[in-house]
Amino acid sequence: MASEDEFRGEPIDSGELEVFSGRYFDAWNSHAPAQVAALATEDVVWNSPAFREPGRGRQAVIDLVATTVVAFPDYVFSRPSAPAIAEDGVTAYVPWHMTGTNTGSFEPPGYAPTGKAIDLPGIDVWCFRDGLIWRYQAVYDYAVIGRQLGLALPRGGRLERAAVRAQRLLVGVRHRLHS
Repeated sequence: MASEDEFRGEPIDSGELEVFSGRYFDAWNSHAPAQVAALATEDVVWNSPAFREPGRGRQAVIDLVATTVVAFPDYVFSRPSAPAIAEDGVTAYVPWHMTGTNTGSFEPPGYAPTGKAIDLPGIDVWCFRDGLIWRYQAVYDYAVIGRQLGLALPRGGRLERAAVRAQRLLVGVRHRLHS
């Protein structure tokens, strides 16, 4: 049976975290998927609102970065503030800010390019093993992307109210069919 320590990340040094996070942002801004993946362990678990389920392994990281490069070829990640280490000493919190223009297909789910820009704040949560990201969690509001790109219905508008009515009708029909 595995010990609890095998599921915890390694202790983080604040100076090393600052250097690593700089390399991480440089890798993303290089638009080279393999450079980002090289900062993760072979068995990384990479969780992002962009995934239907957590990605596993470096290939999942490569795929996410490649998809981002296609959808937002001019994207830039910046660091609005320094990373921080949680009280547990093994969890890093790394704030970021992404801008970019959607001029390529947006996968998933396959939206056509809108030509609109995004301006997205977020934070990464990292745990390390062997000096690499071993567990990754991105925290951002995926719905913001949809609204900024014009893919989501405007809040409070006529289309949203019609969609709510249609959803309620569908639920009512399903309820009657299964009763």
